[in-house]
Amino acid sequence: MRFRPDRIDIRQGETVNFLIENAGKALHEFVIGTPVELSRHAELMKKNPGMEHAEPYMAHVRPGGRERLSWRFTEPGEFQIGCLLPGHYESGMKATIRVRKNTTRRAP
Repeated sequence: MRFRPDRIDIRQGETVNFLIENAGKALHEFVIGTPVELSRHAELMKKNPGMEHAEPYMAHVRPGGRERLSWRFTEPGEFQIGCLLPGHYESGMKATIRVRKNTTRRAP
C-alpha cells in the first residue's frame, strides 16, 4: 500500500495530470491536501468508514482500475497525497508534493 513515486517536486502554477492505477485487491483513494487536512480527514474516515464524498481533488480507484485527476497547484508549500480509507493512511499510503514558489517575473 504505497504511492509511487512517493515524492513530487513542482513549481507553483503547474498543472499535474495524475494517472492513478490500483494494482491491488482493495478500493483506494487518491486525495490531495495539506498534511493537517489529510490527517484530520483520515480520523474522520475512521469514525465514518462508509462516508461518501467526491471532490475535485480526489479520486476513488477500484481494484484493477485506473483514474485520472488533474490539479493546478496555485500555492507554494508542502502537500500530500493520501488514501484516507481506514488504516491505509496510517500504514503509510501517502506521498509528498513540494510546490516551490514560482519566482519567474512577468513582463509589465
